[in-house]
Amino acid sequence: MSRKEARKARRERRRELRRGALRQKMRTEPGAFWTYVVLRTIVILILIRSVMRADFESAIVCAFVLFIYVLPQFVEDRLDIEIPSVLEIVIFVFVFAAEILGELDSYFIRYQHWDTMLHTTSGFLFAAVGFSLVNLLNRSENVKVQLSPAYLALTAFCFSMTIGVLWEFFEFAADRWLLLDMQKDTILTRISTVELDATRSNIPIVIDGIKDTILVLENGEQYPLGLGGYLDIGIYDTMGDFFVNFIGAVVFSVTAFFEERSKKRPLTTSLALKRRKKAAANGHSKSVI
Repeated sequence: MSRKEARKARRERRRELRRGALRQKMRTEPGAFWTYVVLRTIVILILIRSVMRADFESAIVCAFVLFIYVLPQFVEDRLDIEIPSVLEIVIFVFVFAAEILGELDSYFIRYQHWDTMLHTTSGFLFAAVGFSLVNLLNRSENVKVQLSPAYLALTAFCFSMTIGVLWEFFEFAADRWLLLDMQKDTILTRISTVELDATRSNIPIVIDGIKDTILVLENGEQYPLGLGGYLDIGIYDTMGDFFVNFIGAVVFSVTAFFEERSKKRPLTTSLALKRRKKAAANGHSKSVI
């Protein structure tokens, strides 16, 4: 067999494995499967519409979403783990709500608390992922150390907050270099700053009752914003995102702590990653917590 034929045969085997995996998921996890199919179909239709309208920025967002949608299966196959159906469904819906509804349909602007809801959810989800990664080691037969429930909860919390910080770094970079305004601005009627202290004594000067902000351009032209106050550049949005991420992380971590100390674990069981274990008798795989 030539190299070309061998590569073609390997591609065919990979396609058949993917089709087999999808058929198995349809039988064993119909909720996750049909959520994936419906949302993926919607994204593909939006992608086609965006290309026909020459809206390539939206097309890139759709391509990114489609890439994210294939990651769970890729991770399962590569790392030999199983992602619970509930977690997969939440991930699919979360990405759709953030990128398609939030970015393309402007839900971040049209609905005041849309971003808050998503950041709270992400804090909860990433805490679950952090918990699962450590818990996989905790329950592994190859690892001698058994971590306490408090340590597991703390790790889940820290993992979630770290992801939240990295995301805000990404948003700042996008605003700084691409001018995307991902860290949304806030209109303030009161500010306090030491920059207006003429004595340079680090004394904050408070300005209250601000009704408008007027920009003076390089050519001397004045540009009143007409927003009804001072234009804050993203700091309130960033700190609000940190706070609700903190709430989501705390809720999961505290719940996981108490569940680890008891025999009833509905939340951590439904969201925890599971390691696949090969059954030698029939060659099929099954998952164990």
